[in-house]
Amino acid sequence: MDTLWTVVNVVVMLILIGLLIWMQKKHVSFTKRVFTGLALGIIFGFILQWAFGTQSEVVSKSTDWFSLVGSGYVGLLQMVVIPLIMVSIISAIMNLKGRQNLGKMSGSIIAVLLITVAIAASVSIVTSLSFNLKAIEIQAGDREQAQGQKLEEKVGDVKDKSIPQQVLEFIPTNPFADMTGARRSSTLAVVIFSAFIGVAVLGIDRKKPEQAATFRKMVEAVYAVVLRIVTLVLRLTPYGILALITKTTATTNIDEILKLAKFVGASYVALIVMFIIHLILITLFGFNPIQYVRKVFPTLVFAFTSRSSAATIPLNVETQTKKLGVSEGIANLSATFGATIGQNGCAGIYPAMLAVMIAPTVGIDPTSWDFIIKLILIVTISSFGVAGVGGGATFASLIVLSTMNLPVALAGLLISVEPLIDMGRTALNVNDSITAGLISSKILKENDQDTFNNNHVELDSAHA
Repeated sequence: MDTLWTVVNVVVMLILIGLLIWMQKKHVSFTKRVFTGLALGIIFGFILQWAFGTQSEVVSKSTDWFSLVGSGYVGLLQMVVIPLIMVSIISAIMNLKGRQNLGKMSGSIIAVLLITVAIAASVSIVTSLSFNLKAIEIQAGDREQAQGQKLEEKVGDVKDKSIPQQVLEFIPTNPFADMTGARRSSTLAVVIFSAFIGVAVLGIDRKKPEQAATFRKMVEAVYAVVLRIVTLVLRLTPYGILALITKTTATTNIDEILKLAKFVGASYVALIVMFIIHLILITLFGFNPIQYVRKVFPTLVFAFTSRSSAATIPLNVETQTKKLGVSEGIANLSATFGATIGQNGCAGIYPAMLAVMIAPTVGIDPTSWDFIIKLILIVTISSFGVAGVGGGATFASLIVLSTMNLPVALAGLLISVEPLIDMGRTALNVNDSITAGLISSKILKENDQDTFNNNHVELDSAHA
């Protein structure tokens, strides 16, 4: 009987996918198809949960099939991330005009990311104290205790490393290994390696212009091919979101969420407050926040459902350049840096909230200024090199908690609601990188205001 219901569920999913395909053939806009996929996925997911339960064999087998579309889509995006980062960074640097400066671009973007992650940590501390969050109030079951033990084992990877040693990890000693994502800092290492190549081309321009011209043509050809691959993959976004959100909704245990409703509520309050701060910042730089939200929302929806800042890089870059008028160089740098540096959600709000919750268990007053200032500084510094994939927040928390001499095992108490919170954190991470790109483009006068104000711009992926 379980097999029969699994087949029925898969058929329903195929029908929903067919509906989205029909909408595409009718030239329904990309954004509308994304939201349709989101809505259908939520409804279908709740129906599955109501009919079979989150732990049922039917839901497990059905979502396993759904993953062919959802996880397959995320996998395709991850496939193009490293090639896109490499050719984009190299192309952006080697095509810098006279008034453009790589140092200014990178410095501006990183400054915005670090300032906002410090603000995010501050917002998280205030929110945690306002909700009176305490780790001691959360009951630990077998699953939570097992997770706590895993975290204690993992902390050995970072506890004995000083900040200078952690910074040294960013150096791409083996760039080919980093292209495989072998380390948590692999993405940032690839960025650094690509930047060296771009700078080298600028140097060759003066000494060996013919060789430089040949290399430029090669990079431009590869860049065109990679962008076409990105376009083809992005066309699958509505279907990927449909499958991802269906699985998330069907497998999310409502009872577990209700048990930790206080923490989930505090987390999303902090995330929303930080998102509003982002809007205030872009408003101060002369951009219409309503127009901004309308244009970036589909990208944030994907980030929310995929839980991967790295996988969102292609869509992030496309949104900045095609919808917001950010120059390609700044868009590529901000999207890439934002996936590994200064993540407001994973590296800012989450570790700070855990620290405030856990501090009282070891007799530390989380309201003391010594604790607060130290926490904000550690969060800001440790936000370098956090992996832009699921689990990045856990690693960031290990660094912060171990540096603050707080027990890391207590972070395992939140494992049951981790996926739900991670969705919001990832969306905020991506929004922060877009905000950094937009603000930097304004500061460096690399923004096309007409593109930002244009209400009829549609992503290439919608009609390619």
